[in-house]
Amino acid sequence: MNETNRIELVVLKHLLNDEGYARRSLPYLKSEYFADTQEKFIYQEIDKYLSQYNSLPTKEALLIELDNNSKVSDENFNKCSGIISELNSDVNTDKDWLIEKTEKFCQEKAIYNAIMESISIIDGKEKQDKGNIPELLSDALAVSFDPSVGHDFLDDSDNRWDFYHRVEERIPFDLDYLNKITKGGLPKKSLNIILAGTGVGKSLAMCHMASANLIDGKNVLYITMEMAEEKIAERIDANLLNVTLDDLGNLSKEMYDKKIARVKGKTSGKLIVKEYPTASAHVGHFRHLFNELRLKKQFIPDIVYIDYLNICMSSRIRTGSNVNSYTLIKSIAEELRGLSVEKNVPIMSATQTTRSGYTSSDLGLEDTSESFGLPATADFMFAIISTEELEELGQILVKQLKNRYNDPTSYKRFVLGVDRAKMRLYDVEQSAQEDVMDSPAFDNSEFGERADEEDKMKWATKKLGRKDFSGLKV
Repeated sequence: MNETNRIELVVLKHLLNDEGYARRSLPYLKSEYFADTQEKFIYQEIDKYLSQYNSLPTKEALLIELDNNSKVSDENFNKCSGIISELNSDVNTDKDWLIEKTEKFCQEKAIYNAIMESISIIDGKEKQDKGNIPELLSDALAVSFDPSVGHDFLDDSDNRWDFYHRVEERIPFDLDYLNKITKGGLPKKSLNIILAGTGVGKSLAMCHMASANLIDGKNVLYITMEMAEEKIAERIDANLLNVTLDDLGNLSKEMYDKKIARVKGKTSGKLIVKEYPTASAHVGHFRHLFNELRLKKQFIPDIVYIDYLNICMSSRIRTGSNVNSYTLIKSIAEELRGLSVEKNVPIMSATQTTRSGYTSSDLGLEDTSESFGLPATADFMFAIISTEELEELGQILVKQLKNRYNDPTSYKRFVLGVDRAKMRLYDVEQSAQEDVMDSPAFDNSEFGERADEEDKMKWATKKLGRKDFSGLKV
């Protein structure tokens, strides 16, 4: 190939002389795609100039910038000057063809660089884990020029109609009302949060959901930082084997194996439980775990449970940094939601209530502990509430707090049955829902401090049989 027709020089010539091409291709080009040192310097200066001044540099301006760059030696500057002098202003090349060739150039360079980096990792020259190799290669294979520049409201109406009628893939619950309020389950690329006080049932709920997902044939990843892997597996055993926690230890090996074999026969999915020490893991560790599972077990999760969000670390905030809890927890939530988008899975996690929320029987978003940035980031958030009365009935109250999938006022409150001995939730009879759906849950005051006035009046009208409430404290 003629030296002046190398794709790198063609790219540099159009970057310097064709603003439309430059703005179209620069977001996807990287300096490491240019193997020649001088060409790399020229690309970096064009990119920097356009970012800083919002226009393309002239040849004179480019030479001045290179001369002022302390990293460019005199020898490299002279070679750069020779290259720039040959970059003529003839940019009559077909734009579509050039964009296609530039995209292919980026793809080939990305794959080549990923392979070379992988070899360096295998040889021990790079201080990275070998589990990162699949991600390096998949990222390189995913390099593409995205032609979309936004949604045209009028011209793209057909695409919008298709979107309205497309059945979105969701991970369903085995609980009727949770499916109703989420329109059939949890969509991918979402962060979903359970709010509850200590000991109310956050882990119980997630273990039950994970068990149901497994029976439904899904691949489930359960990450725990609160309990040991075996403790989580024990709870899932109790749920799936229909045996109380107390009786699990009394099962003979033969009986236990028979029950496990029965579960295996019901599902094609897998459930992996991974433990990290409390407050020692962040999305970087989780991303590495995804790669390890895909490499070593050919396991790609359909849904991820993280028990629980507040005891994760942030990958962006250094340990020991003087940062408030609002910023830290919001950062963790944003990173987890970003991971759900990156890996195309729903993530379910949990958070604690505040001290006042622990004794409340009508939790709200304001009862979220440590950071209000968490409910701001989550796609779906619901509270689990338990009172002495509900415990006697073997029930828990679920209250919607935030819902991007459906109208949060529809089935705002409902009850579920709970079997704590078997770590199981179940649907209750419809009659158990009637009073709950018509009225708010109650605080320690006569009619509930947090319920709005209209809900209180409706409840009082129904229960007391009158409409005159003068003298009553509501």
